[in-house]
Amino acid sequence: MIHLHTWKTSNGRKASIMLEELGVPYVVHPVDIGAGDQFKPEFLAINPNNRIPAIVDTEGPDGQPINVFESGAILIYLAEKFRSPLLPSEPRARITVIQWLMWQMGGVGPMFGQVHHFNRAAKEDVPYAKKRYMDEARRLYGVMNGRLGTSACLGGPDYSIADIATYPWVVRHEWQGVDLAEFPNVKRWFDAISSRPAVQTGLEIPA
Repeated sequence: MIHLHTWKTSNGRKASIMLEELGVPYVVHPVDIGAGDQFKPEFLAINPNNRIPAIVDTEGPDGQPINVFESGAILIYLAEKFRSPLLPSEPRARITVIQWLMWQMGGVGPMFGQVHHFNRAAKEDVPYAKKRYMDEARRLYGVMNGRLGTSACLGGPDYSIADIATYPWVVRHEWQGVDLAEFPNVKRWFDAISSRPAVQTGLEIPA
């Protein structure tokens, strides 16, 4: 059994979308980050970095329970465990998906997250920071738009964990001051993924 420890954030939704796409049973354990649940000893025993999401697989690779944290690592772990085509086995296709997953992990997540913070949560207005991170977010949308002009999905012709990782951040495009009409290839991709039942369900977890 997979136990998912998560909250309703962009990173948290990656794992729930993935589990819904796989169609496997799992148990949700809400971690209310607004209330500080991520600092409780029982959660720190699963993820010492006090961030969601994290999973506990009661039947790990050796048959023993295993904890997995970091959303990208969770996506790779689940794809491999369930032998899912969401992470191809063919080497060239596989590394293409992984590099776009890392692009999300190293770029989209941190930069879009900073936009969200300075636009919505900062206790003081910092115009320099807002401009810096919004400019970088728009640059990343441009990279995405270019990629999706030549490929149906980020990792190639087929939907993959690279798309699952990126989509929940694009859901918040209005928070980033971005009109998807300016990036038509991204909008086409976004609309297609938004229509997937597993995505629609995964977005609502744990709400």
